[in-house]
Amino acid sequence: MIARMSRNRIIIVTAGIMLSLFLASMEATVVATAMPTIVGQLGGLEHYSWVFSAYMLASTTTVPLYGKLSDIFGRRKLYLFALTLFLAGSILSGQAQTMTQLILARALQGLGAGGVMPLAFILIGEMFTLQQRARMQGLFSGVWGVSSIAGPLLGGFIVDHLSWHWVFYVNIIPGLLAAALVGFGWRDQARGQERGAVDYAGAALLSSSIVALLLGLTVFDVGTAGSWMLIGLSVLLFAVLLRVESRAAEPILPIQLFRSDRLFSTSIMHGVFAGWAMFGTISFIPLFVQSALGTSATQAGITITPLLLGWVTASIVGARILLKVGYRRLTITGTSLLVIGAFLMSQVGANTSQTLIMIFVTLMGVGMGFSIPSFLIAVQTTVARRHLGTATSTIQFSRSIGGTIGVSVMGAALTMRLASNLSRAGLKPELVSQLINPLPGAEAVIDEGLRFAVANAIHIVFVIAFVSAAIALIAVLFTPRINLTDKPSPAPVSAD
Repeated sequence: MIARMSRNRIIIVTAGIMLSLFLASMEATVVATAMPTIVGQLGGLEHYSWVFSAYMLASTTTVPLYGKLSDIFGRRKLYLFALTLFLAGSILSGQAQTMTQLILARALQGLGAGGVMPLAFILIGEMFTLQQRARMQGLFSGVWGVSSIAGPLLGGFIVDHLSWHWVFYVNIIPGLLAAALVGFGWRDQARGQERGAVDYAGAALLSSSIVALLLGLTVFDVGTAGSWMLIGLSVLLFAVLLRVESRAAEPILPIQLFRSDRLFSTSIMHGVFAGWAMFGTISFIPLFVQSALGTSATQAGITITPLLLGWVTASIVGARILLKVGYRRLTITGTSLLVIGAFLMSQVGANTSQTLIMIFVTLMGVGMGFSIPSFLIAVQTTVARRHLGTATSTIQFSRSIGGTIGVSVMGAALTMRLASNLSRAGLKPELVSQLINPLPGAEAVIDEGLRFAVANAIHIVFVIAFVSAAIALIAVLFTPRINLTDKPSPAPVSAD
């Protein structure tokens, strides 16, 4: 271990980290299940993807900054600060009365989430050796899985029997407990870097380029002058970012790792495109099964559950066999299963049974469960300890940015295709809310043409997810063959 702590403190911090994972996974699945109902009540289907995008945008742009700041200032303060922002955003989301208020509150929530997840995995990487991380991965995946599986079911139950506002309030108790446990138990090691070595210019350029890209994909119709201007601005800002980072003493984007570490580079490529495929699919499946198949919010949650169960089971199994079969074989196998599941999802339509969809998404979940933890453990084992926080947060960032761009692109494609379908069928856009939140007794009068128009529009989302998963598999094939061995830890710098 890097920072020597007593066994009791390690147990306390581990419990806090588990609650963090519980918090984050509950948030993702509960909100996805509730969103069709929220849109049905607040209106604004055209802003559907922005509820996800605002959260993912804020969390994505801050992930690398949290990782770098934790390398310099320590993990504890940053972790508590991130949790505070996350809980404040959760409370405000639950109190939202309009779609605009919800989007702004989700952005605040995302600012906190950008630190919660990467810092949790940074703490794991710092506390445990390679063998311990491989064993503990099963435990962390189990806790994450319980909350992930319970999330859709709880979200559907809350929406059907209480109020959607409560899906955000469920974060409060586990968040407060996690903050108390980690705040009390963690002891930071002394830092060798100077406190002023923060790459604020890189952080500003990175955030600006991502914001410009997402605004170009969502606010304006793709292909319009405003859209192309923002996308072009994003490319320009990113080019400036690369130049600045290549000269920065402590770059927020680890350019040197991209250049010298092929394992790190391929893991980032995999993270971007696998995150695009997976998070985009998760975000739109509830909308598909509720609007196209005519199910309830609870049934929508049940549809996602096998995906998460497969992810968790594969994570537990993969962590146990990682050192025997090698991380490369696991990542190739996992990404191949992700591609197969995404391809099958790209074939679904309004007549596809819910059971088949559950089977398809299970394959995707198993694929992510084999590949994601394997890459994380491999990179944490091979990277220099002084880059542990930056490398871990960059991997988290890659999946977040992939998911963020994916949801935005998919949302834009869905909106354009739905408008075209409704126009051809002579249907009014406001009728779509009847599919999501039908009035009592109105189910029988819903036009089947409307259902097929929505199903066809959402279908493009799953096609995009398949293409992204295929690109992720191509990237994984370039992963180097490396035997994982733990780097020697430096002498303990603090004791309990």
